Amino acid sequence: MHSSYLAFLPTDLRPDPALRPERTWWNHRGHRVHIERVVRPGAPVRMLLVHGAGGHAAAVWPFAALAAGQGFEVVVPDLPGYGRTRVPARRGIRYPDWVDCLTDLVRAEHAADPRPLVLLGASMGGMLAYEAAARTGLAAAVVATCLIDPRLPQVRSAIARRPWLGRYGARLLLPAVDNLRVPIRWMANMPAMSGNSALTRLVSTDPLGGGVRMPLGFLRTYLTSVPHVEPENFTTCPVWLVHPGADTWTPLSLSEQFFERITAPKKLTVLAGAGHYPVETPGIHQLTRALAELRTEIAC
Repeated sequence: MHSSYLAFLPTDLRPDPALRPERTWWNHRGHRVHIERVVRPGAPVRMLLVHGAGGHAAAVWPFAALAAGQGFEVVVPDLPGYGRTRVPARRGIRYPDWVDCLTDLVRAEHAADPRPLVLLGASMGGMLAYEAAARTGLAAAVVATCLIDPRLPQVRSAIARRPWLGRYGARLLLPAVDNLRVPIRWMANMPAMSGNSALTRLVSTDPLGGGVRMPLGFLRTYLTSVPHVEPENFTTCPVWLVHPGADTWTPLSLSEQFFERITAPKKLTVLAGAGHYPVETPGIHQLTRALAELRTEIAC
């Protein structure tokens, strides 16, 4: 599965085939959370990579490998419902479970290893990384490919498979149907994942990612979620937005509405020519350079 996603990286950025993640497990509130790691005891900075809806550790392995190549030790969890994480009842998964899982994992990782920890969030994982940083105060930096606030009507319209579903979904998704599980690709605008149809097809049909069935209660609680700290009051750490420039799913304008309100030190890098799953050149090379720059900045 890792190699399937790596094949979409430019050849000059593909990692040494010997670079393989170490599989580990972490018990969290009845969930057996699968975590992939690139262990680097001598690395000055660690990174926790957060996938979004339709993702999992293997699906974001190309970015984990790039981070490892830039000198980070890397930690990549499968959030409940995705990847190889084992949950007692999938129908009971809600968005706050993701927030709690990631927040507690940040605390556990910090307690086990005091090296600076960067949170890198891809897609919906960007806001999750922001949320975990706000709740714990333990992140050295937040890096996000997008920062989409589901309270905004234009965000809801963009992320849903059909705009009307985004606009009215929070009102249509009643608690009475919370436990009904549907393919996530029915609800999310996954055809806009990439301009590369083969990559979009891989993500959308991945049985550990885009092919997963999630309960409607997860979607309802995501659409009604509110940040623990509003961006005007966020001072925990620097925030770097590395936004794909050709993202037709969540355009830069949507992320800017949240990003521009952040009062912490921040930096915007637009990844030229890159889609929502940013593997195109030159954007992916810009992302690689940004990671190297951030590691140097934090390690100093």
